[in-house]
Amino acid sequence: MLWATNTPYPSWLNPGDNTWQLVAATLVGLMSLPGIAVLYGGLVRKKWIVNTMLMVFSGFSLTLVVWMLWGYNMAFGPLAHFGPTGSFWSGFIGHFTPLSTAGSEQGQAVSGANSVIPFHFSTATLAYFQFVFAAITPLLFLGGLVGRLKFKAWLLIVPLWITLIYTVNAALLWGGGFFAQKGAVDYSGGYVIHLSAGVAAFVGAAIVGPRRWQDRENAFPSNLMMVAIGAGILWLGWNGFNGGDPFYAGADAASAVLNTNVATAAALLTWLFWDMFASRQKKPTFLGAINGMICGLVAITPSAGWVNGVGALLVGLIASSVVWFAWTYVSRLRPFSKVDDALGVVYTHGFAGLTGGLLVGLLADPKMVEYGVTGAHFKGPGSFSVGGWFFTHSFHQLWEQFLAAAWIICYTGIGTAVIFYVVKKLVGLREDDLTLREGDIAIHEEEAFPEPTFGEPVASPSHLHPDNV
Repeated sequence: MLWATNTPYPSWLNPGDNTWQLVAATLVGLMSLPGIAVLYGGLVRKKWIVNTMLMVFSGFSLTLVVWMLWGYNMAFGPLAHFGPTGSFWSGFIGHFTPLSTAGSEQGQAVSGANSVIPFHFSTATLAYFQFVFAAITPLLFLGGLVGRLKFKAWLLIVPLWITLIYTVNAALLWGGGFFAQKGAVDYSGGYVIHLSAGVAAFVGAAIVGPRRWQDRENAFPSNLMMVAIGAGILWLGWNGFNGGDPFYAGADAASAVLNTNVATAAALLTWLFWDMFASRQKKPTFLGAINGMICGLVAITPSAGWVNGVGALLVGLIASSVVWFAWTYVSRLRPFSKVDDALGVVYTHGFAGLTGGLLVGLLADPKMVEYGVTGAHFKGPGSFSVGGWFFTHSFHQLWEQFLAAAWIICYTGIGTAVIFYVVKKLVGLREDDLTLREGDIAIHEEEAFPEPTFGEPVASPSHLHPDNV
């Protein structure tokens, strides 16, 4: 009975863990396609829907190609050790090599990210899971650039940014690099993904320049129903975002999922109440609630499995309040008042990611165990948890979180500026004024909601409707 003995599971593979990682990765992928596509498509003017959605789909695809050819091993492969052991340059980046062989895909996953216990799934599983995290990052900062960025420029920005910015940040914090060795933590991407996306959106928007004043003055969402669908996919897709990052289908994964939803609910309600009682209009708004939701999702990401339920509630409440005040008041101050961040990415991702990452240093509960200890409730040698000031009365973790945040802000800001200026020299960054006036029709000869033309040419009156100008 050869078929009964030749099982498809290597001795190191746990089918439950492997299945959960692939499901979690798919949930995160859905946050990009179609989540971000329909969310951003619903938020922009009708004449930019096709352009925005195509940038999302093309950015996702470009990231996967880069990830397979060199990105994964730069972020999660063996460290290159450009300096003495323990130095910054020793834990800076991995090797520039592809995932190109059967062994590199089907062998047991090994990474600096699993320094406590071994992964129980293949490299292919880990590579795909980490890819969807990489892919959503440039799609997030795209929100600051919509409505004027040249499509050709986007096709260059994404692979350059993933290669030079994302892989470095991921290696330093997730791949066993310098900041990970020093004790800084980022449970699921509050720094590596959201803080860096917020910084990139702000810097990129400053360099590209503002949208046409007509587009800024009439920046009405094209479809709030699509915004609701995209936002809902983001919220529930985040179960894979944070629930998948313990890398095991265990108790901490469940805690991370629950804490994610608790923080998000608290943040949504917090923003809603601020709008009702402290805004100029004193009215609850759907878009305000969505902003609060995103703040909660982003802020709990750095700590989802390391805070308890009360901590999750506080993360949502504090982060949503911080971002509400930043959006309402800080946005009036230089340099924020001078930069046209179209969808407010620097606030909902940058400020929220920074707040959530620093709150790890205050609210992380050392009894929230990620990898288990020997005993009645957990099996296996070793354990890993994080202790914040409220529990340990030590500011050590907060200090490490601050240093890592300072690196992300400075390196991402400078690196993004260099990339944008290089791309500007090569192909330019902005579409010309006539193209900006017409939008999708001029760039793609497609419309999200085309009107019947009965075979008339593209320049027919239906395409020059006032709403498309």
